Amino acid sequence: MVADIIVRNAFLRRYGRICDISITDGRIVEIGKVDERAELEIDAEGKLVTESFVNPHLHLCKVYTFPTIGEEALKYYHGGIMGGAMTAIEVASKIKERYHESWIYENAKKAILEALKHGCTHIRAFVDTDTKAKLEGVKAILKLKEEFKNILTIKVTAFPQDGVVRDPGSEEFVWKAVEMGCDEVGGIPWIEYTEEDSRLHIDKMFEIAKRYNKDVAMLTDDAGDPSLRTTEMLAVKAIKEGWVSKVTACHARAMQLYPEPYFRKLVYLLKKADMSIVSDPHTGPLHARVRDLVSHGVNVALGQDDIADAYYPYGRNKMLEVAFINSHILWMTSPADMDMLYDMITVRAAKAMNIRNHVLEEGNIANIVVLNARSVYEAIWFQAEPLYVISNGRLVVENEEKTIFHIK
Repeated sequence: MVADIIVRNAFLRRYGRICDISITDGRIVEIGKVDERAELEIDAEGKLVTESFVNPHLHLCKVYTFPTIGEEALKYYHGGIMGGAMTAIEVASKIKERYHESWIYENAKKAILEALKHGCTHIRAFVDTDTKAKLEGVKAILKLKEEFKNILTIKVTAFPQDGVVRDPGSEEFVWKAVEMGCDEVGGIPWIEYTEEDSRLHIDKMFEIAKRYNKDVAMLTDDAGDPSLRTTEMLAVKAIKEGWVSKVTACHARAMQLYPEPYFRKLVYLLKKADMSIVSDPHTGPLHARVRDLVSHGVNVALGQDDIADAYYPYGRNKMLEVAFINSHILWMTSPADMDMLYDMITVRAAKAMNIRNHVLEEGNIANIVVLNARSVYEAIWFQAEPLYVISNGRLVVENEEKTIFHIK
């Protein structure tokens, strides 16, 4: 028998040893000492081979708009303890007056190719879907989803960025977006003006999700206000509606300001809802209590969040870079911490996107990276490009890096 691809001499972190990996028809067939031949053989030379990277939070319709929108929103979003976060969103929404499928498509395609280059094969793409953005971003990202469907998985999330109650008409655009093919229903309930409206926001988005049997991903409590409770509202709704393991909350930054007794109640609800938290500490002064959540058994992942937009001027769709930056912000610098961070951009991130079996094991789909590093420590430390990226059992990226010194 001839395999499609065999990766030889791969160091596997979960096995703790050197193995060969045989891939046929898109799946991992054998791990161990593989005697058969393959049409393509890759020698990992003892380098680390793992699951490919997963980005469970990216505003893909806004990428590379920072030069256009400018820095005003940054001042509000990054200032102090994020008291001006709502104002930042209002300022940033000006870019949507210029939204058009054509330029969104080009910018997003560039970001997708960057993701692949850096070994990321799965992206949750939040796409603004409201009375300003209309369906321009949705059309562009759905087009890219189809174009890259055999190479990279894009879960498109219809996202009413400016609210639902406070932006009358946005709900209808979300209905249309899901009918067009969006994979998930988004939301941002904390931005509404009252607690009652926040609940109504969640209720309206769940009505769409239930009608079309869609997962839900919302941005919650993304401001420096300890009275914000929309993460709790979302978890309670998931439990009541039987949407257990189908809901994700991104940011939840106000959690950093919660008193301990309330935080522990919230942890109970998150676990009962089997609800993931995606944290992006690098894009704002506050962040969810990542280490505490993990220690209590809540699934936590890291997301890129933004790439050169109104909220964050940097970003390369490079999840190893995200792990590196957040290793410092979260003070997660021990070897065990590094392993946890690596899980947060691979297997834990996959769980946050409800991607099943994204584990380097026999029988699973072959989405793997051959790194230019011999350990997780080296991978996060240097963030070298993967030598090879395999998606759905197909070699999609080869990276070569060569430096020539002319030194006497």
